[in-house]
Amino acid sequence: MIRTLLCSTALLIGAPSIAQTSSVPASPQQAAPAAPAAPAQDPAQTTTDAQPAQPATGATTVAAIVDSEFPAYDADKSGQLEKAEFSKWIVALKDQELKSTGKTLPPAEVTAWADGAFVTADADKSTTITKAELVTYLSGGTA
Repeated sequence: MIRTLLCSTALLIGAPSIAQTSSVPASPQQAAPAAPAAPAQDPAQTTTDAQPAQPATGATTVAAIVDSEFPAYDADKSGQLEKAEFSKWIVALKDQELKSTGKTLPPAEVTAWADGAFVTADADKSTTITKAELVTYLSGGTA
């Protein structure tokens, strides 16, 4: 009986603070209702500051990684990856994946896989991979 009384009292005392905690939004963006869109601007003058804050998604994370690592694999600094450059990068990614799972593949299978990945990633069939194509491919999307 005493346990029931103590538990009930603790719940009654804690209930208001629990209710306040769960009803308080995590961020000011959640507290405010959706604001009407800002007046239209010239697209040439639009900056990322004008965009609403959004949580990072897989695609934005992939884009950040591609932006930071692309120059290391773009040996000729053309702004696009030729097949050899792309293969070097994609094989390095595959090696990391295989090492984390403890698996191995024969070199011929890795080469065949990299060739297939290049064909799939080259959405415009230009025989080079742009940053946008690489982000789309690595994000699992289609161009």
